[in-house]
Amino acid sequence: MTRLPSLRAGEPVLAFDVGGTDIKSGLVDPSGAVLGLRRTATPLDPDDGAGNPERIVARLAELRDDYRREFPEVRPTAAGLLVPGIVDPDRGIGVFSSNLGWHDAPIRDLAEQCLGLPVAFNHDIHGSSMAEYRLGSAGRFRDVVVMIIGTGIAGTIIVDGRAHLAQGYAGEFGHSPVADGPVCACGAVGCLEAVASAGAIARRYTAARPTSAAPASGAHDVLARAQAGDPVAAEVWDSAVDALALSFTQVAAFLAPEAIIIAGGLSRAGDALFAPLRERVDRRLSYHRRPEILPAELGEDAGLAGAALFARARATATDGGAA
Repeated sequence: MTRLPSLRAGEPVLAFDVGGTDIKSGLVDPSGAVLGLRRTATPLDPDDGAGNPERIVARLAELRDDYRREFPEVRPTAAGLLVPGIVDPDRGIGVFSSNLGWHDAPIRDLAEQCLGLPVAFNHDIHGSSMAEYRLGSAGRFRDVVVMIIGTGIAGTIIVDGRAHLAQGYAGEFGHSPVADGPVCACGAVGCLEAVASAGAIARRYTAARPTSAAPASGAHDVLARAQAGDPVAAEVWDSAVDALALSFTQVAAFLAPEAIIIAGGLSRAGDALFAPLRERVDRRLSYHRRPEILPAELGEDAGLAGAALFARARATATDGGAA
């Protein structure tokens, strides 16, 4: 048994956070404790690696059955389901997922039929962001952006306490242009995600490293090499911080948030990220409102906490988490 950060008493619900590699799941009891928190492999087609929606929903039903056997005294009244890609939560549609390979998939309807429960369906990034807003460091602001920087870069824009979703298209900060290159996986050139995501930092260093240096195991490895005096690592890290500063300056100019909250793996870089990022954003701005740039408080279970919050809202016949 564990407890998601600050998750309080409420309806018992199932929570599912589906990723391209694994599904994180848990059964939340009325006290807010999470029973049977686990990771299971996302069922993918062995030929093309796609995630067939029917197969994934069937795996969720298997997990539901496991929880029924393990915890028969807890009877969930709803489920929260988060998935990656472009998501239209109002229609319950997985519009597009490059990782899982679906287009216009009616995932919420499939899940409700298979689970036999009302399902709150939403984007994985939005789930994590709203958990940070309701339970973490973003909660003291009315106008705030939560940006998750990991393998990719995306987030949620919260204006006057409400999320701006635009049918699932808002918050794709990683695909805003900040440079003349490299080519992004989305097909555009110079996207923030291709320069400053944790994955991009590792890839860029590995491509540019001296032949005597081993490939980088991740962004934190690149930072460690930079701090140890590797000039290539220092240049890659510095250019990533510059790109983030440019993007944050644009966000400040367009949206004037009180704060930008950074979540995801890169946020764990601490002062090596936050100190130069704050200084460079401040230097770029003139009359603009200067946003506080802060680390997220919730950890890797933020998505599951968001799924649980959305499910509880759905169980009480309110909006399923669109905030």
